[in-house]
Amino acid sequence: MSATVQPHRDARWLALLVLCLGMLMIVLDMTIVNVALPAIRDDLGFTQTSLAWVVNAYLIAFGGLLLLAGRVGDLIGRKRMFLTGLGVFTVASALCGAAVTPEMLIGARFLQGVGGAMATAVTLGMIVTMFPERDEQARAIGVFSFVAAAGASIGLLAGGVLTQALNWHWIFFVNIPIGIGAALLTARLVRADHGIGFGAGADVTGAGLVTAALMLGVYTIVKTEEYGWDSAHTLILGPIAAALLAAFVARQRTAANPLLPLRVFRSRNVTGANAIQILMVAGMFGMFFLGTLYMQQVLGYDALEIGLGFLPTALAIGGLSVGLSARLITRFGARRVLLPGLTLVLAGLALFTRAPVDGGYLADVLPSVLLMGIGAGLAFPSMMTLAMSGATESDAGLASGLVNTTAQVGGALGLAVLATLSTARTADLRAAGVAEPDALTSGFRLAFGIGAVLVALALGLAVTVLRSAAEPDADRDPVTVH
Repeated sequence: MSATVQPHRDARWLALLVLCLGMLMIVLDMTIVNVALPAIRDDLGFTQTSLAWVVNAYLIAFGGLLLLAGRVGDLIGRKRMFLTGLGVFTVASALCGAAVTPEMLIGARFLQGVGGAMATAVTLGMIVTMFPERDEQARAIGVFSFVAAAGASIGLLAGGVLTQALNWHWIFFVNIPIGIGAALLTARLVRADHGIGFGAGADVTGAGLVTAALMLGVYTIVKTEEYGWDSAHTLILGPIAAALLAAFVARQRTAANPLLPLRVFRSRNVTGANAIQILMVAGMFGMFFLGTLYMQQVLGYDALEIGLGFLPTALAIGGLSVGLSARLITRFGARRVLLPGLTLVLAGLALFTRAPVDGGYLADVLPSVLLMGIGAGLAFPSMMTLAMSGATESDAGLASGLVNTTAQVGGALGLAVLATLSTARTADLRAAGVAEPDALTSGFRLAFGIGAVLVALALGLAVTVLRSAAEPDADRDPVTVH
């Protein structure tokens, strides 16, 4: 390799690390806050009901804006969108840390979600355009997958450390130097792109429809734990969100410059990978949340012990995503790597359904979290490779935003469904006179079992929908979007 090429290649990998640093800050924030919620409630005077909005305000903004932010990034330039998102997220983090009232914290969390969506939506698109060669792209996506998948468990550990060693304000303040550093390094190391422009004009109507549909949909899902799935609240708002989404799809068929060109979905691999991700993330996200409650409420672990308990998952995902998964995808194709990954995640969830009331970590928790970590380390890079396989230079941000949107919807839906059913099972058993630890454990087991069913459905889709990769490039199904 010539001396003139090497610095460029080195700069790309440094740029990748910088992008992942910004992404890690945002991913960590999704779980690091959960550990600090009791301290936030006591300090700011939240009620138990209003406390949920510390999480929900972020989720609604983040999930509702991902698709829009990804497409706007294609139009105005993905680097510009990423830097703007980092700036908004960093300022919002400072406001969160300085919050002295519940209203101030909830408003700042919503703003955090806006910034997080702007930066996250375009990150994967920037990576795949930066690394167009198949083997390098597989390795780069592996690094991104590690950050995206392992960040949840790392966040639990970081939240426990910061909350216990300092106070809850620092889970937000720690983002300020990270955000500033990531922005400065991005401006220096990441190549600028000018975007494709607005052409025939922005699809303002489509943007309004999809943002309203996703925000209302995420809001409806996260509130089912409070209102129930069969409540008037859910039965009214759910169909409204679906109708808005249907109107958006109809609009995309006729818009001169559609926000989401429907030709993206011609690829079976792109469509299938996003559907698989919804199911897999739904199963795994519920496991992280309810597994945390199992360790806390049944096994008696504190916040730091819970974080350490999930650390093997992060280590397994990291060890596979950054190295082995990329080599396997390059050699065998993403589909062939995805199948055993989903199988291992399924096995881990199935094993968790046997968790006992008097369980021990080594015998009853570690085997499950290790299996799921290994499986996720194989599955996430494969899914992202397939989901981005149809992306071109002009629509990489859109494809990236779509991938992140399906992950977010899957997480919100999985948590709502599994938490609701788990709570209902526990309440029924308590009403029947069953002791609280047994009732809680039974509810958690039910949730883990349903999570396993969701992953089994994902595995079925992977077998039947995704295209076989007889040749090294056969799992790529390019889609040209103008």
